Amino acid sequence: MLTRRGLLKRSALLSLAPVVPGFLARTARAARPERDGRILVVVQLDGGNDGINTVVPFGDEEYARHRKELRLPADRLCKLTQHVGLHPAMRRAAEMVDDGRLAIVQGVGYPNPDRSHFRSMAIWQTAHLDGQKPEVHGWLGRALDGAGIANGPSAVFVGERDLPRALRGRRTVTASFADPADLALAIPAAAVAAPGQTAGDDLASFVNRSVTSAYATAEELSTAASRGRDATARYPASELGKHLELVAQSIKAGAGARVYYAIQSGYDTHAVQLPAQAQLLGDFSRAIRAFLDDLAAAKLADGVVLMAFSEFGRRPTENGSLGTDHGTAGPVFLAGPRLKAGLIGETPRLGELVDGDLKWSIDFRRVYATLLDQWLGLPAETVLGQRFEPLPILKA
Repeated sequence: MLTRRGLLKRSALLSLAPVVPGFLARTARAARPERDGRILVVVQLDGGNDGINTVVPFGDEEYARHRKELRLPADRLCKLTQHVGLHPAMRRAAEMVDDGRLAIVQGVGYPNPDRSHFRSMAIWQTAHLDGQKPEVHGWLGRALDGAGIANGPSAVFVGERDLPRALRGRRTVTASFADPADLALAIPAAAVAAPGQTAGDDLASFVNRSVTSAYATAEELSTAASRGRDATARYPASELGKHLELVAQSIKAGAGARVYYAIQSGYDTHAVQLPAQAQLLGDFSRAIRAFLDDLAAAKLADGVVLMAFSEFGRRPTENGSLGTDHGTAGPVFLAGPRLKAGLIGETPRLGELVDGDLKWSIDFRRVYATLLDQWLGLPAETVLGQRFEPLPILKA
C-alpha cells in the first residue's frame, strides 16, 4: 500500500532532487497502460446491516410478527413493488431505482453462513469460504494481479483504517488517503527515479515506477481537491460523503486506478436500531446519489459501477434491546447507469427460515463474477477458483 507518509519514509530506491512536479505527472501518464476506462467502487457497510428493514418485505404477513417494535409502517416506505419497499430514509436511493441507476440483489449469502464479524468479513473479502487462511489474498487484489503490473496504483482505499483485505494482492499497488491534505506531497524535493531506473522488470524498476506514478497521482488528486466542491453535487456532511467526494475527484482528475474502496461503519445494531439505521441508510443513499450525480455532470458516470455490501444481515426476530442480532443473508446494492435497475432475485420469505435465519438464494460470488467478467473484463473463474454464473444485470 502506498501512502504519503510511507512514500516519504520508504523511498530508499529513489534519488531525491528538486524538480517541477509536472515532470512526474508526464512521466507517469506516459507509462500508464491503456484500459477501457471502467471503474469499480466498493462501499463496505461495516457491522452487518439489517437487510429486512432496508429492503422491507411489508407484504409478508410474517414481517409484523417478527418485528413488533421495529416494524416500519408500510405507508412510510419508498415502495418498489406491491410487497417490497425501501426504508423511509432511502428516498434518494428509491429515486435511483426509478431513474434506472440502482439494482438491488436480494437474499445474497454463502453456504454454511458464519455470524462472526471477523470470519464472515474475511469470507466476503477473500471470496474463499475458508477466509481465515492468512495466505489468501483479497478477491480484488487477486483480480488486479492478473491484470498485469501497472505503473501506478491499481486500487485506492479512501479511509483511515487498515487496508481492507479485499485489496491485498501479490503485485498490486494500492494507494490510501483519507483527506485532501494526504494528497499534497508538500516537500521541497520530489522523488524522481534516476535515468533508466523505471525501465525493466526487476523489483527496483517496479518500485520506482510505482512510486513515480504515486507522486503523479497525488499531484493530480491534490489539484482536483483544490478546486472545491462541485456545486451540482450535494454530498452529505458525513465521512462517507467526504470519501465518495474524494473518489469522484480522483476519477475526474484522470487517476489510473480501476478500483476504489470506502467503508461506512456503524451497522452492528444490537440495541436501539431504529434511529441508528435510519441515519446510516439516509447517509448512504444521499452519498451514492450525490456521487453518481457528480460523475454524470462530468460525463463520466457511464464508466463507473458502485457495489455496496455488508458481511451479513440480521436475524428476522428482534431482540429485547430494540435491536437485532447477527444473521445471514442480506441485500447487495449495485449503482450506475449501465445497470438494469430494480429488484434482482427473490425476496427472502420470513415464513421459510433456517434455524431462525433467512435462507440465502444468491451466492455473493455470482455478484463478484458479474463485476469481474462483465464489467472489469478480468477472468472471474481464475480469481474465484471456480465458475459462478453471472447475474443478468448489465445493459448491453
